[in-house]
Amino acid sequence: MDWGNVTAEDLIDALREVDWSSPPRPLSEFFSRFTVPRSSAKWNSRFKCNLYYYRTNYFILIVLIVGLGFLRRPVSILAAILTALSIAFLNDSFAGTFSEKVTRTVRQFSPHLAAKMRPPLTPVIRGRPSTKRIVHICGRPRWVFVFIFSSVSFILWYVSCGLLTVLWALAVALLAILLHASFRTPNLKARLNTFREEFRAVWRNYSEL
Repeated sequence: MDWGNVTAEDLIDALREVDWSSPPRPLSEFFSRFTVPRSSAKWNSRFKCNLYYYRTNYFILIVLIVGLGFLRRPVSILAAILTALSIAFLNDSFAGTFSEKVTRTVRQFSPHLAAKMRPPLTPVIRGRPSTKRIVHICGRPRWVFVFIFSSVSFILWYVSCGLLTVLWALAVALLAILLHASFRTPNLKARLNTFREEFRAVWRNYSEL
């Protein structure tokens, strides 16, 4: 895959649709080999490839750095968790898994309530959905949960006065990710993983026909 031809919008869509439940890459691989890119085109391709391949490692890195900044601010920790969840809900795989687990847990106590939490059925005409698929969480559109979690987290940030702290922590985390993704040489595993994701995308599009 030529990552140089991948636009930022395509990369964001791929990160939104990909399964984030995969375990992080080993530290021995994460800190294996670093080289300076020979051109801006090489840097552009390397940065996108590493950002996609090490996405779980980068997410954990952000959580750790932000968490260290909130050791003395418990309210800010709760605000950070809600903010992370509101962002994670934008990923289709995470939203579906979260909804399924919550519904399964509720079913053990109230099957009637769990039945109301099922996503609405999408009408199918001639073997294809009549409308664009909308991701639901616990029977409600995804944007409802994103809005609620984001609003509550914003209030908690304001109450705890920790917004400046999180901005500094995010700046440090993003700088670390920028440096790693820019100088980490993509290995064979990253390329094979890219080919596998491409095959899955093609197979998914074929199965929807």
